[in-house]
Amino acid sequence: MRFIIALMKHETNTFSPVPTPLESFGNRGPYFGQDAFEAFRGTNTPMSAFIDLAVKEEAEIVTPVAAEAWPSGPVHRDAYQCITDTICEAVQEGCDALFLDLHGAMVTETNDDGEGVLLERIRRISPGVPIAVTLDMHANVTQTMVENCSVITGYKTYPHVDMYAAGAKAGDILIRSLKGKVKPAMVWDNRPMLPHTLRMGTDKLPMQHLVALANQAEADDALAAAVFGGFPLADIHDAGLSTVVVTDENQTRAEKICRHILDTAWEMRRDFIYDAEPLAESVAHAKQLTEGPVLLIDHADNCASGGTQDTMAVVKEVMRQGLENVAVGAIRDPEAVDQLIQAGVGNRVTIALGGKMDMPSIGLIGEPLQVTGIIRAISDGQFIPQGPMYTGVEQNMGRTVVLDTGGIQIVIIERGHEPFDLGIFRSVGIEPTTKRYVLLKSRLHYRAGFLPIAKHIVECNGIGVTGSDYSQFRFQKVRRPIYPLDVETDS
Repeated sequence: MRFIIALMKHETNTFSPVPTPLESFGNRGPYFGQDAFEAFRGTNTPMSAFIDLAVKEEAEIVTPVAAEAWPSGPVHRDAYQCITDTICEAVQEGCDALFLDLHGAMVTETNDDGEGVLLERIRRISPGVPIAVTLDMHANVTQTMVENCSVITGYKTYPHVDMYAAGAKAGDILIRSLKGKVKPAMVWDNRPMLPHTLRMGTDKLPMQHLVALANQAEADDALAAAVFGGFPLADIHDAGLSTVVVTDENQTRAEKICRHILDTAWEMRRDFIYDAEPLAESVAHAKQLTEGPVLLIDHADNCASGGTQDTMAVVKEVMRQGLENVAVGAIRDPEAVDQLIQAGVGNRVTIALGGKMDMPSIGLIGEPLQVTGIIRAISDGQFIPQGPMYTGVEQNMGRTVVLDTGGIQIVIIERGHEPFDLGIFRSVGIEPTTKRYVLLKSRLHYRAGFLPIAKHIVECNGIGVTGSDYSQFRFQKVRRPIYPLDVETDS
């Protein structure tokens, strides 16, 4: 047996000004061939699960590419072409099955359905090849994706700590089908709703209940059932909540499960709306908390949703209200990093930090914040997560500097990076458990690494292209009517 295993992931925020060239993928660009195999084997990812299953089956393993970038604007044409050409060239050489670790919300400069277009192309090259796909919980699933693969599974946790398990499920179903033990029947559908990402945490309602329904379906008789909250900041036709169910030959049963989950989601649609309090009130509340660490969540400028990771509104308010013993992770500012490295460790500097990137889609101009501090550390920004998310996958923040203002230690990075693991601080000599406040540019993934150390969590509504106020975004392509953009859907 010859198995092709590949990874292509990007969650595209069509409102984000952050570019997505080829070098955004991987640590220094995508991994190709044997490097892809080595980089992901033994990690908590679907690709690792696919590799383990292939090894168990004593299959010949081909890993043409592994390419993942943090969310940002549409993927550049040449980057998408390079990644997909590499996969398709491997398929042209022949295989018995294909295992794809995808995201499900990729938009490119040339199309709105990066995964669907890839799968459709693969089907033209090899019409009968069995294809297993894993998708992120925030996938905007399309009919094209479903029509051009054999099995789809999705993550059931947010933060995404079950990526390996999702891959193992998809791979196992496909291998069993190759052996004639099952005949997958797959059903997909959606509802016209754009849930707020901050209401998709799987440890709380409403998403917790939908995932429970999917798990119960699998416990009963479904081969796989997944709920996809969708990624709402992708202005494409199919953005929004959907469900995929796979059964053993029983199409009617799959349709019934799918319909029940989606009907339940629609009934709970108001629970998917996040209401934010004013920033000054949130920070004032945090100041009254006596036990730390207190996590300050700067969710409107989240790298893992396409934020610039350089808006300074929350940091500025923290300074204005005089919070002390604060660690900030992290501000993306390559210009500042370069300036600080030239100054050197131990030197006192004053710089204009952050605010380097304008956000024309929401009418905001970048506003740097002048800060003065001592340079405490300089590093290459690389670390390997020890927590439950992306365990074992090498991370690269680019060149990284710690600037100490006296009351605040700010981690400043060259490349955007989501603070989902304590390593973002520990790799540069900051111990977050000793801090009164830890300010994170995150939405929910911070819970993977930081929830165990947190005494309190305060969500801070700053500014950026990952905010929950849909009125600041100009949706043009998404299907209409859709809740909550259109009141007529709320009936």
